[in-house]
Amino acid sequence: MVPMGFTEREDSMKLTPERAKEINKDHVTEDHLILHSLNVSYAMEAMAGHFGADKEHWKAVGYLHDFDYEQYPEEHLQHTEKELLALGVDPADVRAILSHGYAIENDIEPLSDMEKSLYAVDELTGIIQAAARMRPNGLTDLEVKSFMKKFKDKRFAAKCDREIILRGCEMLGMDIREVAEICIEGMRPHAEELGLLGTGGEA
Repeated sequence: MVPMGFTEREDSMKLTPERAKEINKDHVTEDHLILHSLNVSYAMEAMAGHFGADKEHWKAVGYLHDFDYEQYPEEHLQHTEKELLALGVDPADVRAILSHGYAIENDIEPLSDMEKSLYAVDELTGIIQAAARMRPNGLTDLEVKSFMKKFKDKRFAAKCDREIILRGCEMLGMDIREVAEICIEGMRPHAEELGLLGTGGEA
């Protein structure tokens, strides 16, 4: 069911990771934003696995979530709905993307497991990335215990909003440690692509 205001469209194309990358290629061009898109996409793929959902679909939504940020950093998500709908993205997927700005950029509350997951992992992956970059072996041997030490240190990766992460985990009915473990395990196989092989490895 698509919430009110987001009408089903028969001509919508199924959102795949390939399609998401094609859409993003002219809108997300800065390396750090591309890396963030990848981090979130792999975390979302892992969360889909946890919920027994479509991994490729969640992965695609994760990759596309910051579609307008590079061009409109001060008006994030205000240039997303119209543009993505015009490109044939399913209204339910557009809503999911918009919902990661809940209580920050808009009032679109995350309702589905996919929406709640995106809301939680967006900021969470930033702390995982920062923690991995400081380790000799990067993400390859990062464990939840080490992650939690960094999470509790609010000076570390200070721009990553812990309250949003915890709110997202609460929405999911999951502990932060569980969500972090799922995301770390989802991102770990892609450590080289993500530049997270560590201070002693080559990326």
